[in-house]
Amino acid sequence: MRLSRLLIVGLLLALLLPTVHAQGQVSPYTVTVPVNDTSEAQRDEAFGVALSQVLARTAGGQDLRSKPGYTDVLKGAPGIVQQYQYQRGAAGAGMSLQVTFDQGAVQRAIAQMGVAGTTGKPPVLLLVRDEDGSVLTKDVLAPLAQAMVSRGYNAVLADPGKTAESPTVASADPEQIFNLARQYKTGLVLLGQVHGDSADWNLVSGGPQQRWSGTGTSSAALFTDAGNALADRLGKQLNVIGSGNIDGKLWVSGVNSAMDYANLLATLRADPMVRQVVTLSAQGDGMMLAMKTGLPLSALANNLAAGGRLLQADAHTGADASLRWVH
Repeated sequence: MRLSRLLIVGLLLALLLPTVHAQGQVSPYTVTVPVNDTSEAQRDEAFGVALSQVLARTAGGQDLRSKPGYTDVLKGAPGIVQQYQYQRGAAGAGMSLQVTFDQGAVQRAIAQMGVAGTTGKPPVLLLVRDEDGSVLTKDVLAPLAQAMVSRGYNAVLADPGKTAESPTVASADPEQIFNLARQYKTGLVLLGQVHGDSADWNLVSGGPQQRWSGTGTSSAALFTDAGNALADRLGKQLNVIGSGNIDGKLWVSGVNSAMDYANLLATLRADPMVRQVVTLSAQGDGMMLAMKTGLPLSALANNLAAGGRLLQADAHTGADASLRWVH
């Protein structure tokens, strides 16, 4: 009975939510601009025009033309293009160039101009312990944070006074990660354990864990290497280029109220890679959703989980991906 009431109330809320949603949207880092031909000069000029639009979009519509370094950033547009393709209009009329820029590079350019971007990657929570078990401070971890920033990732530090029951490199269970995501609003956590000139690392990205070890001639070298290793791993997982429309089913558990359901839909529809969301059924505290997306469901789930509002969950029958709602 509770399931039926929740689904009915949720569906009514969905009908009351604004009908303007993410259907038809593309990545904020992808732009299509007109071109006259396929020459290198015309292509590079189009890259600059496209980047100016992406910069304005990621800066919340601000006019950046007067910002220091703006012209130089546009000149360097070809160097941060991740993917491009030419397109022709109906019956061969007109030509355009679709360009996708590297997300981290765009965010760094925005930051260097002194502007707060609006669509950057979620921060990575750092929880690194010394040999005696104490949590390392901001000053000690500065080389790690700097290496991450140079690769387009921001860092936040765990509160040393609230880490007694926090996960470690050796032990990071789902409930501990869930509690961290709820507290720090991110699904990305780097756990570390230092042993002199070496360290063990565990990168938790929305649930899945990646472990590795590293050594360094100094603590600065050790932490810099860890920051670059983190960026490499997250880049492979999160920086997936979308193309076309992909249909799939997403299962989301932990939906305990109509408000949870409404917030879940709002979160999904705010993602630029989500074209359409339709609720199919409810069971227990979970919802089966039909999705039309610009990414495979597994890749979309990785990106959603990184944001901290959803975390990866156990596989569910009939679903292409499964997530857990973080209250």
